[in-house]
Amino acid sequence: MQKIVKSLGIVFGDIGTSPIYTLTVIFLFTKPTVENVTGVLSLIVWTLMTLVTVEYAWLATSLSKKGEGGTIVLREILVPYLKNGKKVAFVTLLSFIGISLLVGDGVITPAISILSAVEGVTLIPGFERLSHEKIILISGFIAIVLFVLQRKGTEKVAFAFGPIMLLWFFALAASGIAAISQFPSVLWGLNPYYGIKFIINNGLPGFFILSEVILCATGGEALYADMGHLGRVPIVKAWYFVFAVLLLNYMGQGAFLVQHQDAHNVLFEMIFSQAQALYIPFLLLSVFATVIASQAMISGMFSVVFQGINTHVMPLFKVDYTSREMRSQIYISTVNWFLLIFVLFIMYEFKESHNLAAAYGLAVTGTMALTGVMMTWIFLIRRQFFRLVLATVITVIDLVFLFSNMFKIPYGGYWSIVIALVPFCMILIYTNGQRRLYKALKPLNLEAFLISYNQIYKSLPKIRGTALFFAKEATEIAPYIVHTMFKNNIIYEDNVLVSIIRTDEPFGVHYYFKEPLGPGLRVFELKAGYMEVVDVEEILKDSAINEKTIFYGLEEITTGNIVWKIFSVIKKLTPTFLIFYKLPTNKLHGVITRVEM
Repeated sequence: MQKIVKSLGIVFGDIGTSPIYTLTVIFLFTKPTVENVTGVLSLIVWTLMTLVTVEYAWLATSLSKKGEGGTIVLREILVPYLKNGKKVAFVTLLSFIGISLLVGDGVITPAISILSAVEGVTLIPGFERLSHEKIILISGFIAIVLFVLQRKGTEKVAFAFGPIMLLWFFALAASGIAAISQFPSVLWGLNPYYGIKFIINNGLPGFFILSEVILCATGGEALYADMGHLGRVPIVKAWYFVFAVLLLNYMGQGAFLVQHQDAHNVLFEMIFSQAQALYIPFLLLSVFATVIASQAMISGMFSVVFQGINTHVMPLFKVDYTSREMRSQIYISTVNWFLLIFVLFIMYEFKESHNLAAAYGLAVTGTMALTGVMMTWIFLIRRQFFRLVLATVITVIDLVFLFSNMFKIPYGGYWSIVIALVPFCMILIYTNGQRRLYKALKPLNLEAFLISYNQIYKSLPKIRGTALFFAKEATEIAPYIVHTMFKNNIIYEDNVLVSIIRTDEPFGVHYYFKEPLGPGLRVFELKAGYMEVVDVEEILKDSAINEKTIFYGLEEITTGNIVWKIFSVIKKLTPTFLIFYKLPTNKLHGVITRVEM
């Protein structure tokens, strides 16, 4: 039960706060007649059923690696089945797009959530004429405080997230039930017939409405992406509770809207009409809920980028650990400030939550469609035919929503693409740059290295103590090691080649010495899952390695190519391999190798 409540704060903040703006935005584009309201409610119910319950709660969460989920996990599951290099490249490209779209979506989530909650202030007597500029200032201040506090970590307050969201969901359910009792006919919206009828009767405008209906499912991807935090069972059980609450509240809002067709902010006006005395507490609760939703998104972004770093998809951004007890609590300053800058810009650019809804949904549906394609592929290879049929139907629905969201591109949807292009271009430049750099460095094969090493170890005086040399793998010797030993004649009594290898599994740490390669030359191999936070210094101590010096390679890139110049700047601005792993700086010695790309 504790994990279920906890998941309400970690996983369901985004989708749990979507009732604040979803129906309000939808009925900016269509009249709130009984027929239209029933049709829209039907579309919402079955969007939540298909795209969240079936796609994520049933299908996606059945595909994991040691309990972890997400786009990178789907790639790691799929790649071993593929023998064709072009297919692997295609799946890798899909995962890059998926990661980038998550970032694009992640920027808009706090902006629309916080703005829509603060806009509820205008219903309080005396605040009716609060200007858009002041609403943006208040929203921006809340966002700044939220992002500034990330460095300190959320461990001390995270325990309250679940109970606050539980209170929020009870408030949504109670208000929904009260409104439904006034107009129970809206429950016909549970029937999918009315949703299909709405689309057919409205033609192209009805198809466009789907691009706003998807707002009810934003955050659904968190069921899968955050699965590693709490496990599949608590998240799925919590979703059934959240699903019931959302249905009650959306039905209640529909009932209220039919009776108050001039409503401009449906949820807040419904609460205000039901219990005016409780409106301010509810408003404050909604602000807390949107902050929690934003916090979950930020933590999710840190987790995704951390996965990207450890799978060599993203540069080695500086990672800080905000909790001594929970090493999984991380803070990545580059990601934090990138998100804050774009959140503030998006708030300023769109000014109102319903304007911002015009940009919201494109990245979400793109992520869902990619997930659907990769799931379908996996089920096809595994010959799980029932799941294959389900996944195929869901992917078609995802694509329908994606195409409907294409209408949003001229009205602000292009910002989702622009924001997503930043990480996407960085990933492409970094991954291709690393491959090109590795080829340009021309590592020496182990046999040739050992011939020279054995000769020089016998003939030269040796420095007392142990020296560590970090290598990608012990079978190929990096140029900086050759330069250090053979050109600079630096040979220690004990030379250890340390190789850190990230495995395809999310968790697990194994380390050991391999057979000595020669006199005074050992190989230490450390294998860790891509989600593991590895304390390399502690592992070295545990293995009785008392190093005197740590050597590592630095590349000075010279190029006339603009792409590789960008790659060079990325390399200079991000920490080196050993600084990333927080090894003692007083022992580090960088050896520069000039590389032409």
